[in-house]
Amino acid sequence: MNKYPMWKYALILVACFLGVVYTVPNFFGESPAVQVSPLRAATQVDLDLLSRVEKSLADTGIVVEASFFDQSGVKIRFKDTNTQLRAKDALQKEFGNDFVVALNLISNSPRWLASLNALPMYLGLDLRGGVHFLLQVDMVSAIEKALDSSVQDLRQLMRSESIRYSRISRGTTEIEINFREQSLRDGALPILERTSPDFLYETLDRSGTYSLIAKMRPEVEKRIQEFALQQNITTLRNRVNELGVAEPIVQQSGSDRIVVQLPGVQDTAKAKDILGRTATLEVRLVDEDKMDSANLEAAQKGQVPPGDELLFDVNGIPYLLKKDLILTGDRISDAQPGFDSQTSEPAVHLSLDGRGATIFQKTTRENIGKRIAMVLVERGRSEIVTAPVVRAEIPGGRVQISGRMNTTEAHDTALLLRAGALAAPMDIVEERTVGPSLGADNIEKGFKSTWIGFAALALFIAVYYVVFGVVSVLALSVNMMLLIALLSMLQATLTLPGIAAVALTMGMAIDANVLINERIREELRNGTTPQAAITAGYERAWGTILDSNVTTLIAGLALFFFGSGPVKGFAVVHCLGILTSMFSAVFVSRGLVNVIYGSRKKLTGLSIGDSDWYKKNTD
Repeated sequence: MNKYPMWKYALILVACFLGVVYTVPNFFGESPAVQVSPLRAATQVDLDLLSRVEKSLADTGIVVEASFFDQSGVKIRFKDTNTQLRAKDALQKEFGNDFVVALNLISNSPRWLASLNALPMYLGLDLRGGVHFLLQVDMVSAIEKALDSSVQDLRQLMRSESIRYSRISRGTTEIEINFREQSLRDGALPILERTSPDFLYETLDRSGTYSLIAKMRPEVEKRIQEFALQQNITTLRNRVNELGVAEPIVQQSGSDRIVVQLPGVQDTAKAKDILGRTATLEVRLVDEDKMDSANLEAAQKGQVPPGDELLFDVNGIPYLLKKDLILTGDRISDAQPGFDSQTSEPAVHLSLDGRGATIFQKTTRENIGKRIAMVLVERGRSEIVTAPVVRAEIPGGRVQISGRMNTTEAHDTALLLRAGALAAPMDIVEERTVGPSLGADNIEKGFKSTWIGFAALALFIAVYYVVFGVVSVLALSVNMMLLIALLSMLQATLTLPGIAAVALTMGMAIDANVLINERIREELRNGTTPQAAITAGYERAWGTILDSNVTTLIAGLALFFFGSGPVKGFAVVHCLGILTSMFSAVFVSRGLVNVIYGSRKKLTGLSIGDSDWYKKNTD
């Protein structure tokens, strides 16, 4: 007799039960839905919001199949796509200012399964459809932007320290500070080294000018580049959330690239426009003393007064603005599209943070009767949106920018200002679009090929190894179920390479069973009794199975840690498949064999194909 420990049977039963529970949600399919999520983290998702959403849809006559809420927001399921789109438009009109209304797909599995966190796997872009971008961050521009900011800091520092200098300017990679006397430069050097340690300073003498050349330290450059990458990732995530995309992916790829995947988005042009734009706001004073026609005419010919910059408004009217910035878009806490209360034109209403509100209030108090320009900087181009005259002190940090813009432009501008500016420009180096019909076709073909392979393999093994072949097929089925359950529990994203890894897992799993069955055959040929052959077959095949799977697992881990994108997705499924195949081939297969043969005291043969040879010889 062959005895198998009860705890192993219990382990198999528990694993199979959990496998069934977490695999089942993947077979219920998905229905079109709309997700309503808070625009701000402080907004609470509760039953009141769910009731408001349901009432809004009922008032417009839209039939809801199911509705519920979770941590991410309120989700409403519909019968078809047309109803889904109608509902999105209605909810966008009702909740669009305070919530993100996104199209989504929700599993049809029962709520009690969802309460156990039994959810279906996510589907990648190649299976669901959407757009994929690979963005290259311009690190040179990030350094130049940091140098521009450092010029302002050094200028303010030298003023506060009463250091007299003649000129400060930025080059491509360094900042040059000019002095009229060597003693002034020598006195400034130790102060700058102490107060601005991010730079390495060199002296330079030429034709009566004494200069300090400030070059950024390499470690500081690296830190700025890392910050620029992370800031861009954060900004892109904010913009993607504002676009209303469900389950987006925004992640780092290498040292200077960002991957953005937007499931369900088919308008590539719109997505590219929003992701690539670099809009930010600057608040600057108009130089009223030099706004006469002579100075403006000279400025347009290239003779701009020192300390000023020539910019034009949306109507092409020139202005001379002071270079000193009062505020930038970093001080914006909120931006909403709306309308000018006086002219009823589309406008953007801004809310400043505490520091920004204080600065703006002080500026308006000190410049009553003068003009303050709102400058929108986008794609390296600065344009004055509006330059109103300050009539009174403006407290509270409430600012409005309006000009020649339509409602769409006001909405997009508010989105960009609210989401934040990019720390450095980016270029799209790779772009892919997958339609939903192509995604559905990929799913059908991928799973069809997997099931055909499974059926062909099961038929061959069952014919070749008879009863042991049937046991191997059952173990392989358990392996597939456990693999899908693990992917669902981890909420992994399944892609076409992942389906390929599932097919590969089948081959590797059956390979372990083949090793075991052939080892049992060998023991039978050597004259070992059937019960002893079963024990020896499993025990002696285990070492070979472990070695082959560990080496393959090492290769899979290397793919995971050093690969990216589809390669990493393949590696995840591959590694999980190795673990489930070892469990099913050794534990599950052995348990089934022991249920069939383990309790037989007088066993004369095994149904394992050519084991009939053993049976004939013993007869």
